[in-house]
Amino acid sequence: MSVFQRLSALLPGSGRLATVDTARAAPPPSPLAPIDLQDPKQVAGIMEIGARVGDILLSSGTGNQDVRAQIRAVTAAYGLWYCHIAITFNTITIATTIGNDERTPVQIFRVSRKFETDFSKLAEVDRLIRSIQAGATTPAVAERVLDEIEARPRDYGFKTAMWGWALLGGSVAILLGGGLFVAAVAFITSLVIIVMNEVLARRGMPDFFLQIFGGVVATLPAAIIYELAQMAGWQIKPSQIIASCIIVLLAGLSLVQSLQDGMTGAAVTGSARFFDTLLMTAGVVAGVALGLKAAGFAGIVLPPMEATSPPNFTSRVVMVLASAVICAGFAIGCYGERMAVWVSAAAGILGASVYYFVFFPLGVGVVTASAASAAVVGLAGGLLARRFLIPPLITAISGITPLLPGLMLYRSMYALVTEQTLLGFTNLFLALAIGGSLAAGVVLGEWTARRIRRPQKFKPYAALRRARRFSFQALARAQRAGSTRGRMPKRPR
Repeated sequence: MSVFQRLSALLPGSGRLATVDTARAAPPPSPLAPIDLQDPKQVAGIMEIGARVGDILLSSGTGNQDVRAQIRAVTAAYGLWYCHIAITFNTITIATTIGNDERTPVQIFRVSRKFETDFSKLAEVDRLIRSIQAGATTPAVAERVLDEIEARPRDYGFKTAMWGWALLGGSVAILLGGGLFVAAVAFITSLVIIVMNEVLARRGMPDFFLQIFGGVVATLPAAIIYELAQMAGWQIKPSQIIASCIIVLLAGLSLVQSLQDGMTGAAVTGSARFFDTLLMTAGVVAGVALGLKAAGFAGIVLPPMEATSPPNFTSRVVMVLASAVICAGFAIGCYGERMAVWVSAAAGILGASVYYFVFFPLGVGVVTASAASAAVVGLAGGLLARRFLIPPLITAISGITPLLPGLMLYRSMYALVTEQTLLGFTNLFLALAIGGSLAAGVVLGEWTARRIRRPQKFKPYAALRRARRFSFQALARAQRAGSTRGRMPKRPR
């Protein structure tokens, strides 16, 4: 018995498996398939169902290899187990051949046009895949369910989700050591950023400029409030407000998915997603720099970054609780279901507890501590997601949100604007290193959770695979056998 099997036996709920885990363990195709596998129209219809399922998964941020596995599970459940699936960033291609003597190629091509972190559709399509694998959903019913998923409004709309993002921003301010006033300002500023970005996005503004706009809005109100507080004799740190809004803008980017694709062999998709993440991060950086310059032109000089004292036990407890609220707010902002919100909060508590109560007292470096804490988030969150039948992607992305280097990015921008070039680039590269370590750690933890819960992999029969191939050697043998049978036997003398 392997180590993963021993761990799986010790954990409760051993019968709970994620949909992506069971995708490779699907039973052999039934001889009584619900479609005619010799009809190109019906075969194309099944492939279209798989492509539509993959479209929803891909646009929600699911990794390349996981999307392929679940598309194959859908097509195999309807008897079409032999097909080629190719996914490149936002395109899905499914191809196969039908017929024995005269092979007819059938191909489906689909483009995923919109990428957004939407956990509501992700959970619904997850349940649909389970139903298809169980044999409870016919192709006609699957088409109708997909139509409903694409047209159905979410359980709650943007007017509810925006409060989740605002709650995230206010909780990050507390996580960074701010008081109630700073948290309230960060809450309101985050709310303004999300609402204005949504209004501009509906009018077709590209995402890059939305990130720039968000960076400017994150900086200018903090500078104005800092100036007013100075006049009133109050002491606040505008860096806590700005860093909170930066994390709101960075949360949900496809950094985890890009590294997961790169580590699992989908280099093209991983590179495209990674470039998209860097571009969006550059937009935030540019917006913050513009905001700092505008504040300087207005005569508002923000204070330099101050060294903070190490947190004590009480403040660390507050940080862990704030991390839980951050994860819950992120899940609400991404339209997560109620159970997904609670599980995300639990994953955030575990990750923050390991970071602040284990690695921080030991003096472990911030990059190493971030990677190890993210691995705990990926492992524990993945097991919790499987226990409560939630897509593991939800807990993976939500759980690392409190650990994002928003304060490090602001420190780098402030140093660059104040002509401290070396310090600015040092903090910028450190922020990128922290982001990469978070993504790598959560991918490793999720891989471990998958190994613990994954059932035995199904391998189709070799004879079935050979039967689908055209062999020139077999053709030559058949021709020789035919010519031999056509000869007249010699009469004995």
